[in-house]
Amino acid sequence: MTNPFENRSLSLRGPATDMAPITPSDTADLANVAVALYVETGGAIAFTSVAGHDRVVAVGDNSILPVGVSRVFTTGTTATGIHAFVLV
Repeated sequence: MTNPFENRSLSLRGPATDMAPITPSDTADLANVAVALYVETGGAIAFTSVAGHDRVVAVGDNSILPVGVSRVFTTGTTATGIHAFVLV
């Protein structure tokens, strides 16, 4: 099998290289900054953007939130099944 990512530089212009489930936390940043979030069951998401701003947004089921995120807070988050798109 060929790997199209093998000799490719990581870039925000291309697809993420992995996804990771998120456990919201009021005290801990994500292990890897997310380039976007995928949400299985909609609701509110409270997060810190990579620009350093705390935000709360409402999203629907099966939504993609295309913003860089460093933390997803427990407090204020009602959405579930949240996954981070990451470049690793």
